[in-house]
Amino acid sequence: MYQPALSPLAGGLALSALVAALPLVTLFLLLGAARVKAHWAGLSALAVALGIAVLVYGMPFKLAALSASEGAVFGLFPIGWILVTAIWLYQLTVVSGTFEDLRRSLRLISDDPRVLAVVLAFCFGALLEALAGFGAPVAITGIMLIALGFPPFRAAVTVLVANTVPVAFGAMGIPVITAGELTKIPYTELGSYVGRQVPVLALIVPLLLTVLVDGFRGLRQVWPVAVVCGVTFAVVQFVSSNYISVELTDIITSLASLVAAVVFLRFWQPRGSEQARAELLAAGGGSGAGGRPGGQGQPGPGGRTYGGRSHGGQSVPASRAAHGGDQAGQSTHAGHAGHETRPETDSKRLATAFAPYIIVISVFSVAQLWTPAKEFLGSMSISVPWPGLDGKLLTVAGDEVDATVYNLAWLSSPGTLLLLSGVLTALVLRIDAQVALRELGATIVKLRTALLTVAAVLALAYAMNLSGQTITIGTWIAGSGSALALLSPVLGWFGTAVTGSDTSSQALFASLQHTAAKGAGLDPSLLVAGNASGGVLGKMISPQNLTIAATAVGCASQESELLRSTLKWSLGLLLILCVLIYAQSGILAWTLP
Repeated sequence: MYQPALSPLAGGLALSALVAALPLVTLFLLLGAARVKAHWAGLSALAVALGIAVLVYGMPFKLAALSASEGAVFGLFPIGWILVTAIWLYQLTVVSGTFEDLRRSLRLISDDPRVLAVVLAFCFGALLEALAGFGAPVAITGIMLIALGFPPFRAAVTVLVANTVPVAFGAMGIPVITAGELTKIPYTELGSYVGRQVPVLALIVPLLLTVLVDGFRGLRQVWPVAVVCGVTFAVVQFVSSNYISVELTDIITSLASLVAAVVFLRFWQPRGSEQARAELLAAGGGSGAGGRPGGQGQPGPGGRTYGGRSHGGQSVPASRAAHGGDQAGQSTHAGHAGHETRPETDSKRLATAFAPYIIVISVFSVAQLWTPAKEFLGSMSISVPWPGLDGKLLTVAGDEVDATVYNLAWLSSPGTLLLLSGVLTALVLRIDAQVALRELGATIVKLRTALLTVAAVLALAYAMNLSGQTITIGTWIAGSGSALALLSPVLGWFGTAVTGSDTSSQALFASLQHTAAKGAGLDPSLLVAGNASGGVLGKMISPQNLTIAATAVGCASQESELLRSTLKWSLGLLLILCVLIYAQSGILAWTLP
């Protein structure tokens, strides 16, 4: 049996924590400073983590390697599986020709790309986070922004920053429920605390998205709809988490903000839409979908072209659709650009354009909200005690580690539900089965490097967690006494950045926050909730999420640039949250339940 020492070095906890952090320092330096490709950075950091586990913590190499292997498998399933099926679903819209129709149809909401960034990345992404999670919101909304003509890199940054506020209540409230189970604090109480912290971020993030898309000009011209989305989201998130349902908070909130935005846009339209759209297309190389200069679309994950449709063996630039088919009722569908489109044809294209996303929402809603279906899917999961590892590890406290049992949720996995959504999409769009299977195979081949990256990052997380490195870092931070109220979100941020999951962050640090709060004379519920709230800001810089975003929009190998672009926003919002929670431990205590 291996039991890690909390402070394996004679120099004390601080020195041990510094050494334990070396794998993460390696990862982020290689990604952010040296601009090493993500899979090499992940593998290098994993090697450092294994070395520290064996040489510093005294973990047998066999157990360290097995820990990493479990993490790698978890990285491939469910995380990698979600990435593959989400991109495959996109590829089906490309080969069917509905991708262009989606771009045209989205303008029924607004013809302003800055407005659509807020509505899709923030509001619709929150709904996907509630129903799917695990990176699916980033992948799907990133693809939708590409359909609008966003340059790939800008689309990736936008969806990463947007995928923050809903994360604490994502996937049916699982992060908050997990924290409640571990600390024995009623999860409804924790949800009410989180619902008085995260809404502050909801007021900021939509405004920030307008800046990311179009600079401060975008903020000046589009702030009213961003405020409507943010205020609606914040108010409904507070009300739902405190008085309705923790589990349904993100579903109710996302739908409310979507409706509020659509209704508001019936009475208000921003200035500068044409200029913003033209500059966005120019930044994307003139293809209308982030393509290269000269009208050639940027190759997508499945080998097709973003923003263009294959027509007679040639790529049709999206700019031709944007400047021909979108005006005067003209159509580019099936090579009939320039012909007048009948109303019934427009209605049919509108239905088929949104069909894949309506199918996704329907499938996930049934799977998550209809109890018989949810119980059936869950009953199909298989618990696999990891060979050679299960029963061999103890926690610092001497309890047996339960993370050595791999849960193979083969049927209830979001990736499997996306696969089902893809099959239904192929049927609705009348895509030949052979074509759909060919696209699935091509997607897997194209994503092989991204899958290696995700596997390496999750292997790193498991090696650090099971060897004791993560708990050493967390305990050192938790030993800050009364200042813990200021730093509690940092633990959640750190946990999510490492694992890519707010739920995993709760599993790592919720109990630690609870114990430390009691020792420091602070409100345990406040700090455990702070752990969940801080975790939402670690999501955008998680290497796992960076890879998903980069791959989804077609700018793979640019994870280091994405990290540098998102880190400043992550840290800035984290600082705001830290100050808020510190104030809630004192002068703003009246804001708590």
